Amino acid sequence: MSGERATALRSLPSVDQLLRRLAGHADIRGLTRARLTSLVRETLDQERVRVLADRTAPATAELLAERVVQRARRAGPFSLRPVINAQGVVLHTNLGRALLSPLALERLQAVATAYSNLELDLVRKERGSRYSHVEAVLRRLTGAEDALVVNNNAAAVLLALETLAHGREVIVSRGELIEIGGEFRIPDIMLRSGAVLREVGATNRTHLRDYADAITADTAILLKVHTSNYRVVGFTAEVSSRELVELGRERGISVMEDLGSGSLLDLRPWGFPYEPTVQETVSAGVDLVSFSGDKLLGGPQAGIVVGRRGIVSRLKKNPWNRALRIDKFTIAALEATLYAYEAGTALETVPTLAMLTEPLPSVRNRARRVVKRLAPDVRQRLGASVVDDRGKVGGGALPTVELPTAAVAVGTTSDATMRLDEALRGGDPPVVGRIAHDRLLLDCRTVLPAQVSLLAEALTVAASCL
Repeated sequence: MSGERATALRSLPSVDQLLRRLAGHADIRGLTRARLTSLVRETLDQERVRVLADRTAPATAELLAERVVQRARRAGPFSLRPVINAQGVVLHTNLGRALLSPLALERLQAVATAYSNLELDLVRKERGSRYSHVEAVLRRLTGAEDALVVNNNAAAVLLALETLAHGREVIVSRGELIEIGGEFRIPDIMLRSGAVLREVGATNRTHLRDYADAITADTAILLKVHTSNYRVVGFTAEVSSRELVELGRERGISVMEDLGSGSLLDLRPWGFPYEPTVQETVSAGVDLVSFSGDKLLGGPQAGIVVGRRGIVSRLKKNPWNRALRIDKFTIAALEATLYAYEAGTALETVPTLAMLTEPLPSVRNRARRVVKRLAPDVRQRLGASVVDDRGKVGGGALPTVELPTAAVAVGTTSDATMRLDEALRGGDPPVVGRIAHDRLLLDCRTVLPAQVSLLAEALTVAASCL
């Protein structure tokens, strides 16, 4: 390093100097000293790299302090925070998937701020089961003999395979050997469970005889897997749940079905394609059915297993079940979500279902309300207008479905659009939209009614970057 650059680096303020300069600043009051110190160090490190690369004079202490404040504004006191989902993906995995209902939030607060009967039988004053709070309602809703809930559907599949097929064969159609987000692959889960994968059929066509011919004395399960985030179309054939059940009964082999998203409602009356419901699958005689709690069900992250009492009880006794068990918060939110289905209010009160079935005119009206809240000069600077578009269900659910939607389109040039996108993501709250045809689309199907004014305010602030 040359003497000149060494001198330049020595002229940078110290961490303590910047901390003293920042003392009492309104935008950093919520930060812990350790967090603020970390932001100061990051800012100084970044400036050192710039000085060495550009061979220019370092920024002043005043400018560096302002950069720390900007970082603090973007970061906030907490890393996990609410955002406005304007991408139009209802079950957006990266944005937390399903929103919880007001009742679920009420129940969460109730059990979070007081002791609860999580594992206490209040009648007998003896230790009870945490699963008892959701078992009965799951049995009533699905028609299954028993139920178990673990922390997600991947865990449910892993637990079932390890319990029922460790060291034995599981027969699966080649067209159902899926990989979903986060590199979750059925073959990998099977390997970890100790089960032996037996592929049958072709990628696009599998017949009942393929399963029948593959059965041996080592076969433990006939497994059917929902293809979740893709579809095979064209010259295809697959074996129905009922056909697999008949084969399983004939050969004395258990049948399991991973429904992926899983739904307790038939959404065809709202224009969605046919999807087997959990109730249908149970009534077809499938021995074990697993599905997610935070997708089409619209509840908290969970893996729900329903089926025959003798089989589910084996899963409950598996030591792995304790490692995968749910906590009181999941139980409280899930019980409230299931209550809405049983009470017949799920379509109105479960946010996922309400967003999926909201009529297009209602979504379009919300987008217009956002634009109307913008001052005329801001509206002109943004080039704001309401456009019709297509959204997605997300979360690996209904991958071929496009949701008719309406969005607020902003950005008059490609460069302006990029700057607006960055500014909105750096705002408070952050707003995440999608870019299409050099415009930023803020899809209002996933913008909540209570967020209309917040989105308009965020756009007004972001417009200053243009």
